[in-house]
Amino acid sequence: MNQIIKFTIDDVECVATKGQYIIDAARENGIFIASLCNYPGVKPKGSCRVCSVKVNGRLMTACTTPVSQGMAIENHTDELNELRKKIIELFFVEGNHFCPSCEKGGTCELQALAYRFKIMSPRYPYFFPQREVDATNPKLIKDQNRCILCKRCIRAIHDEKGRTIFAYKRRSNRVEISIDPKLGRELTDEVALKAMDVCPVGALLIREKGFDTPIGERKYDKNPIGSDIEHLQIPYSKTKSNE
Repeated sequence: MNQIIKFTIDDVECVATKGQYIIDAARENGIFIASLCNYPGVKPKGSCRVCSVKVNGRLMTACTTPVSQGMAIENHTDELNELRKKIIELFFVEGNHFCPSCEKGGTCELQALAYRFKIMSPRYPYFFPQREVDATNPKLIKDQNRCILCKRCIRAIHDEKGRTIFAYKRRSNRVEISIDPKLGRELTDEVALKAMDVCPVGALLIREKGFDTPIGERKYDKNPIGSDIEHLQIPYSKTKSNE
Protein backbone atom coordinates (compact mmCIF):
# COMPACT_ATOMS: atom_id res chain seq x y z
CA MET A 1 0.00 0.00 0.00
CA ASN A 2 1.23 3.49 -0.90
CA GLN A 3 2.20 5.49 2.15
CA ILE A 4 0.82 9.03 2.23
CA ILE A 5 3.15 11.60 3.76
CA LYS A 6 2.90 15.29 4.58
CA PHE A 7 5.43 17.99 3.79
CA THR A 8 5.45 21.72 3.11
CA ILE A 9 6.39 23.92 0.15
CA ASP A 10 6.79 27.58 1.10
CA ASP A 11 4.89 26.83 4.33
CA VAL A 12 1.93 25.37 2.39
CA GLU A 13 1.05 21.88 3.64
CA CYS A 14 1.09 19.26 0.89
CA VAL A 15 0.54 15.52 0.67
CA ALA A 16 2.26 12.97 -1.54
CA THR A 17 3.05 9.32 -1.90
CA LYS A 18 6.28 8.29 -0.22
CA GLY A 19 9.06 8.06 -2.78
CA GLN A 20 7.64 10.66 -5.18
CA TYR A 21 10.09 13.23 -6.44
CA ILE A 22 9.53 16.76 -5.20
CA ILE A 23 8.76 18.17 -8.65
CA ASP A 24 6.03 15.56 -9.26
CA ALA A 25 4.57 15.91 -5.79
CA ALA A 26 4.50 19.70 -6.15
CA ARG A 27 2.68 19.40 -9.48
CA GLU A 28 0.00 17.21 -7.87
CA ASN A 29 -0.44 19.85 -5.18
CA GLY A 30 -0.88 22.64 -7.72
CA ILE A 31 2.60 24.12 -7.32
CA PHE A 32 4.84 24.78 -10.31
CA ILE A 33 8.59 24.22 -10.06
CA ALA A 34 10.48 25.39 -13.13
CA SER A 35 12.61 22.83 -14.99
CA LEU A 36 14.07 22.18 -18.43
CA CYS A 37 15.60 18.71 -18.29
CA ASN A 38 12.71 17.02 -16.48
CA TYR A 39 10.05 15.22 -18.52
CA PRO A 40 7.06 13.33 -17.05
CA GLY A 41 7.46 9.57 -17.24
CA VAL A 42 11.20 9.72 -17.94
CA LYS A 43 13.89 8.94 -15.36
CA PRO A 44 15.16 12.29 -14.00
CA LYS A 45 18.71 13.45 -14.54
CA GLY A 46 19.06 16.74 -12.66
CA SER A 47 21.25 18.20 -15.37
CA CYS A 48 19.78 21.69 -15.90
CA ARG A 49 19.54 22.70 -12.19
CA VAL A 50 16.64 25.06 -12.95
CA CYS A 51 14.44 23.10 -10.53
CA SER A 52 16.79 23.75 -7.59
CA VAL A 53 14.91 24.20 -4.32
CA LYS A 54 15.98 24.43 -0.71
CA VAL A 55 15.25 21.36 1.39
CA ASN A 56 15.68 21.98 5.09
CA GLY A 57 18.00 24.83 4.17
CA ARG A 58 20.09 22.94 1.56
CA LEU A 59 20.01 23.38 -2.23
CA MET A 60 18.77 20.24 -4.00
CA THR A 61 17.26 19.42 -7.38
CA ALA A 62 13.50 18.89 -7.13
CA CYS A 63 13.45 16.37 -9.99
CA THR A 64 15.84 13.90 -8.31
CA THR A 65 15.01 14.37 -4.61
CA PRO A 66 12.21 12.22 -3.13
CA VAL A 67 9.84 13.79 -0.63
CA SER A 68 9.89 12.58 2.95
CA GLN A 69 7.69 13.04 5.99
CA GLY A 70 7.92 16.54 7.43
CA MET A 71 10.22 17.85 4.70
CA ALA A 72 10.31 21.66 4.54
CA ILE A 73 10.84 22.92 0.98
CA GLU A 74 11.49 26.45 -0.20
CA ASN A 75 10.55 27.07 -3.84
CA HIS A 76 9.28 30.58 -4.52
CA THR A 77 11.88 32.86 -2.94
CA ASP A 78 13.87 35.76 -4.36
CA GLU A 79 17.11 33.82 -3.88
CA LEU A 80 15.92 30.74 -5.77
CA ASN A 81 14.20 32.68 -8.52
CA GLU A 82 17.36 34.72 -9.05
CA LEU A 83 19.39 31.49 -9.27
CA ARG A 84 16.98 30.11 -11.90
CA LYS A 85 17.09 33.35 -13.81
CA LYS A 86 20.89 33.23 -13.99
CA ILE A 87 20.85 29.62 -15.23
CA ILE A 88 18.30 30.44 -17.93
CA GLU A 89 20.36 33.43 -19.04
CA LEU A 90 23.41 31.17 -19.34
CA PHE A 91 21.50 28.83 -21.65
CA PHE A 92 20.76 31.76 -23.93
CA VAL A 93 24.30 33.11 -24.12
CA GLU A 94 25.91 29.68 -24.48
CA GLY A 95 23.98 28.87 -27.65
CA ASN A 96 22.55 30.70 -30.65
CA HIS A 97 18.85 31.15 -29.91
CA PHE A 98 17.09 33.27 -32.54
CA CYS A 99 13.53 33.03 -31.26
CA PRO A 100 11.74 35.03 -34.03
CA SER A 101 12.86 32.53 -36.69
CA CYS A 102 12.49 29.34 -34.65
CA GLU A 103 9.67 26.87 -35.33
CA LYS A 104 9.41 26.17 -31.60
CA GLY A 105 8.76 29.83 -30.75
CA GLY A 106 5.63 29.89 -28.62
CA THR A 107 6.07 26.26 -27.59
CA CYS A 108 9.71 26.50 -26.46
CA GLU A 109 10.12 25.93 -22.73
CA LEU A 110 13.35 27.93 -22.54
CA GLN A 111 11.64 30.92 -24.16
CA ALA A 112 8.58 30.49 -21.92
CA LEU A 113 10.72 30.46 -18.78
CA ALA A 114 12.51 33.58 -19.97
CA TYR A 115 9.13 35.30 -20.14
CA ARG A 116 8.14 33.95 -16.74
CA PHE A 117 11.29 35.28 -15.11
CA LYS A 118 11.09 38.57 -17.04
CA ILE A 119 14.44 38.19 -18.79
CA MET A 120 14.85 41.01 -21.30
CA SER A 121 18.60 40.78 -21.90
CA PRO A 122 21.13 38.39 -20.31
CA ARG A 123 23.73 39.98 -18.05
CA TYR A 124 26.45 37.73 -19.48
CA PRO A 125 28.33 38.12 -22.79
CA TYR A 126 27.20 35.93 -25.69
CA PHE A 127 29.53 33.13 -26.79
CA PHE A 128 28.22 32.93 -30.39
CA PRO A 129 29.62 29.39 -30.89
CA GLN A 130 30.17 28.11 -34.42
CA ARG A 131 27.86 25.13 -34.76
CA GLU A 132 26.53 23.43 -37.86
CA VAL A 133 22.96 22.38 -38.58
CA ASP A 134 22.78 18.63 -39.31
CA ALA A 135 20.24 17.84 -42.03
CA THR A 136 21.52 14.36 -42.92
CA ASN A 137 18.67 12.49 -41.20
CA PRO A 138 15.67 11.78 -43.47
CA LYS A 139 13.15 12.67 -40.73
CA LEU A 140 14.76 15.24 -38.44
CA ILE A 141 16.85 18.39 -38.67
CA LYS A 142 19.24 18.74 -35.74
CA ASP A 143 20.12 22.34 -34.92
CA GLN A 144 22.92 22.15 -32.37
CA ASN A 145 22.81 25.95 -31.98
CA ARG A 146 19.65 25.59 -29.89
CA CYS A 147 20.48 22.42 -27.98
CA ILE A 148 20.80 22.85 -24.20
CA LEU A 149 22.16 19.31 -23.60
CA CYS A 150 19.27 18.37 -21.31
CA LYS A 151 19.42 14.70 -22.43
CA ARG A 152 15.64 14.47 -22.79
CA CYS A 153 15.94 12.94 -26.27
CA ILE A 154 18.56 10.46 -25.04
CA ARG A 155 16.42 9.37 -22.10
CA ALA A 156 13.00 9.38 -23.77
CA ILE A 157 13.46 8.28 -27.39
CA HIS A 158 14.12 4.62 -28.17
CA ASP A 159 13.32 2.27 -31.01
CA GLU A 160 10.94 -0.68 -30.67
CA LYS A 161 13.76 -2.82 -29.27
CA GLY A 162 14.56 -0.25 -26.57
CA ARG A 163 17.77 0.96 -28.21
CA THR A 164 18.80 4.58 -27.68
CA ILE A 165 18.67 6.62 -30.87
CA PHE A 166 20.36 9.76 -29.51
CA ALA A 167 23.67 10.03 -27.66
CA TYR A 168 26.38 12.49 -26.64
CA LYS A 169 29.51 12.76 -28.75
CA ARG A 170 32.74 14.68 -28.11
CA ARG A 171 33.60 16.19 -24.73
CA SER A 172 33.91 19.40 -22.75
CA ASN A 173 32.61 22.51 -24.56
CA ARG A 174 32.50 20.55 -27.84
CA VAL A 175 29.94 18.00 -26.63
CA GLU A 176 26.80 17.69 -28.73
CA ILE A 177 23.86 15.39 -29.39
CA SER A 178 24.26 12.88 -32.21
CA ILE A 179 21.73 10.65 -33.95
CA ASP A 180 22.73 7.03 -34.51
CA PRO A 181 23.15 6.78 -38.32
CA LYS A 182 21.55 3.36 -38.71
CA LEU A 183 18.74 3.75 -36.17
CA GLY A 184 18.17 7.31 -37.34
CA ARG A 185 17.43 6.13 -40.87
CA GLU A 186 14.83 3.76 -39.46
CA LEU A 187 12.96 6.47 -37.53
CA THR A 188 9.20 6.35 -37.98
CA ASP A 189 7.15 9.53 -38.40
CA GLU A 190 5.64 8.89 -34.96
CA VAL A 191 8.99 8.60 -33.19
CA ALA A 192 10.42 11.60 -35.04
CA LEU A 193 7.45 13.72 -33.98
CA LYS A 194 7.84 12.51 -30.39
CA ALA A 195 11.52 13.52 -30.48
CA MET A 196 10.56 17.01 -31.59
CA ASP A 197 7.92 17.26 -28.86
CA VAL A 198 10.26 15.92 -26.15
CA CYS A 199 12.91 18.52 -26.98
CA PRO A 200 12.24 21.61 -24.81
CA VAL A 201 13.77 23.93 -27.42
CA GLY A 202 14.06 23.95 -31.22
CA ALA A 203 17.05 21.63 -31.53
CA LEU A 204 15.07 18.78 -33.15
CA LEU A 205 12.64 19.67 -35.93
CA ILE A 206 10.57 17.55 -38.30
CA ARG A 207 11.70 17.97 -41.90
CA GLU A 208 9.43 19.74 -44.39
CA LYS A 209 7.01 20.73 -41.64
CA GLY A 210 6.84 24.08 -39.99
CA PHE A 211 4.65 26.78 -38.56
CA ASP A 212 1.49 24.62 -38.74
CA THR A 213 0.18 26.53 -35.73
CA PRO A 214 0.26 30.30 -36.31
CA ILE A 215 2.24 32.51 -33.97
CA GLY A 216 -0.16 33.84 -31.38
CA GLU A 217 -2.01 30.56 -31.05
CA ARG A 218 0.80 28.39 -29.72
CA LYS A 219 1.04 26.71 -26.34
CA TYR A 220 2.67 29.53 -24.38
CA ASP A 221 1.43 32.47 -26.47
CA LYS A 222 -1.75 32.85 -24.41
CA ASN A 223 -1.03 30.86 -21.24
CA PRO A 224 2.35 31.17 -19.49
CA ILE A 225 4.35 28.10 -18.59
CA GLY A 226 3.16 26.64 -15.30
CA SER A 227 -0.36 28.03 -15.56
CA ASP A 228 -1.76 24.53 -16.10
CA ILE A 229 -0.37 23.55 -12.67
CA GLU A 230 -0.68 26.59 -10.44
CA HIS A 231 -3.97 27.45 -8.83
CA LEU A 232 -2.78 31.04 -8.57
CA GLN A 233 -0.13 32.80 -10.64
CA ILE A 234 2.44 34.38 -8.34
CA PRO A 235 4.51 37.06 -10.10
CA TYR A 236 8.29 36.79 -9.91
CA SER A 237 9.57 39.47 -7.53
CA LYS A 238 12.91 41.04 -8.29
CA THR A 239 15.78 40.97 -5.89
CA LYS A 240 17.63 44.14 -5.08
CA SER A 241 20.45 43.17 -7.42
CA ASN A 242 18.07 43.38 -10.37
CA GLU A 243 16.39 46.66 -9.50
